[in-house]
Amino acid sequence: MTSHLVDAAWDRIDRWLLAHAPRTFATLAPPARDEDIRATERELGVVFPPDLRASLRRHDGARPGPEAFRFDNHDRPLGLRGIVEATGFLRSCAADLDEEDAVGYWLPGYVQFGAYEVTADGVAMDCDPGRDTYGEVGRFFDETGTRFGTAASLGAYLTELADRLESPGDPALVVFAGRLIWESPLGHLPEWDPADTPPPGPDAELPALGLPADPSERLKVGCLYGLDELGALVATLPAERVAEAARRQARRLAEETGLVAYPEIAEALAALDSGTPDTSPDGPAVRRLRAAKAAATTRGDTVRALAAVELAHAVRGSAYLAVAEIPTTRALYAPLWRDDLHADLGNPPLPPAPDDVFWATLRNPAIDADAYADWYAGQP
Repeated sequence: MTSHLVDAAWDRIDRWLLAHAPRTFATLAPPARDEDIRATERELGVVFPPDLRASLRRHDGARPGPEAFRFDNHDRPLGLRGIVEATGFLRSCAADLDEEDAVGYWLPGYVQFGAYEVTADGVAMDCDPGRDTYGEVGRFFDETGTRFGTAASLGAYLTELADRLESPGDPALVVFAGRLIWESPLGHLPEWDPADTPPPGPDAELPALGLPADPSERLKVGCLYGLDELGALVATLPAERVAEAARRQARRLAEETGLVAYPEIAEALAALDSGTPDTSPDGPAVRRLRAAKAAATTRGDTVRALAAVELAHAVRGSAYLAVAEIPTTRALYAPLWRDDLHADLGNPPLPPAPDDVFWATLRNPAIDADAYADWYAGQP
């Protein structure tokens, strides 16, 4: 085994996190005790490879939440209790399968030591010394089962992660407000020529954009979830600051996607800057964006199809909706979208990531948090 690599890799990971992402480092748990590691092995009926024991002696997993340390495949390392729970769940799933299907899905000696959490997916290790794959790192996928070959050992797996952290210029590696975030950017936008989409005629059949009848309609809290602490900022800044950010975000999106090349869009952005947006649900800019969405959808250009909808929100004056949704599209190709949004909001101090109590006690007439307020009012 390669347990010496585990300690060396964690030294490098810890050092990098302390220097660049201290909030993420703070989520790493203290070491697990040897007696607790042995008790967990007995409970599961497995023999942890030395690499897994060495890793648990460094950090007994990472605390969950938006600041949590995650491997570069977005899995959060589990502590001993988490390993027991996740492994037990997958064993119960495998027990419902026939013997042939269970072999490719989950075997009794497998252990899940990292969880994706949105689904049951996660990184796994074979902890049965009687198999050739003992000590190897693989991944469990809910739909396809478990496959090994990710790394020959946990030491090798953590070393590759440390190498990646220390390599400058990785577009997937983002640090924002002291925390490490792994992004999955496209790297580039699909080729596009605005001449491919002529102005839509009066009788053209165009897709609907799902625009609110009233541009000032209250924003649902759920639209801000993916923004984390930036969502709390949007919810608490003055409306004028949010409107300014919406204008800046809209122009970023239009320029980056090339949609600003259409004169109707350029004119609508200028009107937005001057404080005289066209709130019509089917004005010239909206019709152009409907045509752009149709063309982008035909080409399989997801980014521009989404951008068309979000620019329509912005040019009609739906500031909160634009600020909530434009970043989710820019995230597909712009890893530093958080820094851009923070700058467009004026770079004020960042609050903590919002929780249910934050939304329940929010008093912003532009945001619909009624369901949270009702829940909070019913608490003892």
